[in-house]
Amino acid sequence: MDVESYYFELPERLIAQTPLVERTQSKLLTLDKTTGETAHLQFEQLLDLLHPGDLLVLNDTRVIPARLFGFKTDTGAKAEVLLLQALGDDRWEVLIRPGKRLKKGARLSFGIQPNHLTESVSTPKLSAVIEEEGEMGGRIIRFTYEGIFNEILDQLGQMPLPPYIKERLAEKERYQTVYARHEGSAAAPTAGLHFTESYLDRIRAKGIKTAYVTLHVGLGTFRPVSVERIEAHVMHSEYYQLLDETAIAINEARVRGSRIIAVGTTSARTLETVARLCSVDQPLQEGGNVSTLISASQGWTDIFLYPGKPFLLVDALLTNFHLPKSTLLMLVSALAGKEAVLKAYQEAVEREYRFFSFGDAMFIY
Repeated sequence: MDVESYYFELPERLIAQTPLVERTQSKLLTLDKTTGETAHLQFEQLLDLLHPGDLLVLNDTRVIPARLFGFKTDTGAKAEVLLLQALGDDRWEVLIRPGKRLKKGARLSFGIQPNHLTESVSTPKLSAVIEEEGEMGGRIIRFTYEGIFNEILDQLGQMPLPPYIKERLAEKERYQTVYARHEGSAAAPTAGLHFTESYLDRIRAKGIKTAYVTLHVGLGTFRPVSVERIEAHVMHSEYYQLLDETAIAINEARVRGSRIIAVGTTSARTLETVARLCSVDQPLQEGGNVSTLISASQGWTDIFLYPGKPFLLVDALLTNFHLPKSTLLMLVSALAGKEAVLKAYQEAVEREYRFFSFGDAMFIY
């Protein structure tokens, strides 16, 4: 399949720069994956579309202040570092800008200012050396510091907003879901940003179940598709975890014939990864038997879902609107079909929906 076939025109004015005052006040476009029919609602009406017994699966990862601004100690040249994955022993996989000028062995300092383009005599709060070079600005670096790394990161780091967001975020917690627990993400699972605690309480009061997975968003989210044919694209691995209690909730939902609804593409990727590890070989048909139970799992996933790759666990998906030619747009198309999705996106553009991280929502069922 040609990557260019996933392109659509998006006016820049539709890229949401700031979150809405109230999380639940966004628009909601619904898409019936069987008929292709769409409807235009408000997010709070999602409750009307959920059935007692449905299982919402949410990603409880928490974004760390992963963007660091520093300088190269020998020249004073500015450097921007985005933390992606902790590798242990103070080593991190990162993206660095400008990548071309920062080679293996380069030393970086953070938290102090360069002194006339020479190394400062002051002890930096945080420093690093580049140990390995990768593609597209990717590096492996090792930090040195005094004290507790997470506390230093809280002082020096900034929230890693995507590059298409130019406005400064007034409130850091607006780039976190209200149920974020486990630190480690370089980006928020943005479909979950629409929920408040009180709205989740209303959902549960209707008899709808909730369960959690963890997927720490990393380079797989940031890396564009750089090949002509999407089949040749390789996703970067990201860490996930699905605990026993979630596995039990999923199996119970399957037994009673209830829908499993992924909140966000990261939740969907986690569920579909575990389905394949547990040898689920086909979607559960209505009224069918559960031949394979889902079990707890954790590890690394590079699953890439696109049309022709079936969903085995996920029946419905709540998601935001994604970039043209992105792996996330391809994932959504795998669930509902490319033509139906692109048609729905065109409607969203015409009706001036807000796009991307702080934008409006889409429910595919």
